[in-house]
Amino acid sequence: MSTVSRTDPAPASPRSGISAHTRRQWTYGFLFLLPWFIGFFAFQLLPILFTLFLSFTDYTGAAEFKLGNFNFVGLQNYRSLFVELDALPSMGVTLKFALIGIPLGLVVPLMLAVIVNSRRLIFSNLFRTLFYLPSVIPVVAGAIIFNGVMNAQSGWLNLVLKAIGIAEPPRWFSDPVWAGFALNLLAIWGVGNAMVILLAGLQSVPTELYEAATVDGAGPITKFFYITVPMISPVIFYNVTIGVILAFQYFVPALLIGSYNGNPQGALLFFPTVFYREGFVYSRMGYASVLAMVIFLVTMIVTGLLFFFGQKLVYYASGETS
Repeated sequence: MSTVSRTDPAPASPRSGISAHTRRQWTYGFLFLLPWFIGFFAFQLLPILFTLFLSFTDYTGAAEFKLGNFNFVGLQNYRSLFVELDALPSMGVTLKFALIGIPLGLVVPLMLAVIVNSRRLIFSNLFRTLFYLPSVIPVVAGAIIFNGVMNAQSGWLNLVLKAIGIAEPPRWFSDPVWAGFALNLLAIWGVGNAMVILLAGLQSVPTELYEAATVDGAGPITKFFYITVPMISPVIFYNVTIGVILAFQYFVPALLIGSYNGNPQGALLFFPTVFYREGFVYSRMGYASVLAMVIFLVTMIVTGLLFFFGQKLVYYASGETS
């Protein structure tokens, strides 16, 4: 009687203990990630490292780009940071703008998202389009429009304020007290993108939660703070993070409106504007690189603190906070 011999399956490779199928999946995964790695090293990591190198040199953009023109000056550029008259005050202007703009950049789009998400609102799609439309207008065009709208003499905003009885309306961009807040109003004008993201978060909240809260006698305000806000907290956290990054990079409107209105007492001189002027107007690339590293580190530190403290308040579907 013949016996049939049973063959065992081929063992995994003794060299690594990983099957050929797993190695093939890793290879495909690496190939798909390779374009991102190339872009990250070529357009993010290398420029950051090169900026750090330039911060220790006296290189000027006007000089020929060769090794002999990179003279090492040590910490001289970093010492200039505390000597120059514009750098530290401009950081204060940027921080003041961020402290006002980040909360407004969250509250205003959240209110708009709640309004357009209401079933009682007629022509809700029209309002969504109107609220989102300013965010697709080029930044330069928006800055020029607002510079005319908020003109102290001929702007229609001041004409409206005079019509309702305010004899001396603010001079907006010409007054150092109002200049920063006027830029915050310009920033609020383009919150349509944040509104759309928050609207998507609102529409993902299960309706069963609202129905159960209604049965328990909860009102609209209670539902908003105890159901809506916790359920969309990841979206809120995302918008706050993006708002922090954009606030420290606020540049084009401040540069344009500052050039039109003479930058009253430095109220429109933001830190990125100083960086741009030092690097591309005065050709002090070494010192400008120091400013770039400062704004990079400040943004990273604030974002890191936001992740460390803020995510403890974020609610996820698993029922746990991160």
